[in-house]
Amino acid sequence: MDPFAEIRPYHDAEVRPVLDRLLNDRECVLTIARLRHPQLVGRLPWLMYPLARWQLARQLAGVADVHGLQLVIKQYMDAMIESTTTAFRVSGLEGLDSRQPWLFMSNHRDIALDPAFVNYALYHNGHSTVRIAIGDNLLSKPFAADLMRLNKSFIVRRSARGPRQVLAAYRQLSAYILHSIAEDGCSIWLAQREGRAKDGRDRTEPAIIKMLAMSRDREQGLAEHIRRLHLVPVAISYEWDPCDAAKARELHELARQGAYEKAEHEDLASIALGITGNKGAVHVAFGQPLTEELDDAEAVAAALDRQIWQLYVLHATNHIAYHRLHGRWPELPCGSEGRAFDPREHAALIRVFDERLAAMPEPHRPHALALYANPVASRLRAEAGG
Repeated sequence: MDPFAEIRPYHDAEVRPVLDRLLNDRECVLTIARLRHPQLVGRLPWLMYPLARWQLARQLAGVADVHGLQLVIKQYMDAMIESTTTAFRVSGLEGLDSRQPWLFMSNHRDIALDPAFVNYALYHNGHSTVRIAIGDNLLSKPFAADLMRLNKSFIVRRSARGPRQVLAAYRQLSAYILHSIAEDGCSIWLAQREGRAKDGRDRTEPAIIKMLAMSRDREQGLAEHIRRLHLVPVAISYEWDPCDAAKARELHELARQGAYEKAEHEDLASIALGITGNKGAVHVAFGQPLTEELDDAEAVAAALDRQIWQLYVLHATNHIAYHRLHGRWPELPCGSEGRAFDPREHAALIRVFDERLAAMPEPHRPHALALYANPVASRLRAEAGG
């Protein structure tokens, strides 16, 4: 009996039957089509469904396993990167053995693109793609779970209720992550926190580390277990966040009312906006495996944070937002090249930034500024030893 059957990605033998089922799911087909042709799908769904289904069936005709599906997904990634980014750069992978399975833990800004960009970076640098942790709160549609599990995603059961259920879910998750690395030899991607850092403050939740520790041997210390998992920090930075206005609205409502209730399927809408929206320059920076004697969850989280803050590539948008909030330009490198920031060189971008901000309701703007400025504050804190 498979102890991970409820949460694991689909095996190769399961791929074709699941694909055939999804090709006959009208809502699934139209959702995928909407990513490329939102206006046409909105106006002519009766026409777009058969056209989109025919196109998908043609693309997926020869797919019989996970690798074959990921080659199809790569085509979509290529097109997305070409149309929605101005640059995509990777650093740090030269220091990681491609034959070694790793537990990559990154900051979390975009629901789908964070692991997708990590995968894209790994694939193009001779590494195997990762198994991806994704919360069941994002799978409000049955077809969404199928799509994710086809693409090497495994389910984090955040909907578990009651202490016993929650504990059982965490133990199963911890055991699956260790099994993937130690037994299957497969790398894992895991976000450093539950939910996106909508305010731009990238901090690892110690609870995530405590979950990982549940699978250690009784005689094994935490530091030894972390080394066994081959835990590597990753910093992903976007010049533009396609969801910045939506995040600012949510943060404003939280500050004003103390709560924010998401609309039905709001997460799926965020996924679509993240994929199709302009991201500008994107950088994925891989750090060094944690090998220190870190004997508690808080120490592991702090070590992850220090690397992520240092690795995070600051874009001109981060500098501009920091200046808008604090009245001074930070003396920090800018962009993947690490050049000194000169506002005179970015006059056009500053105008675009201000126009983007002005398009948001005034009460939302401080939250949007903080989203872009806080990575600068984190970097300054890291360089000061904080």
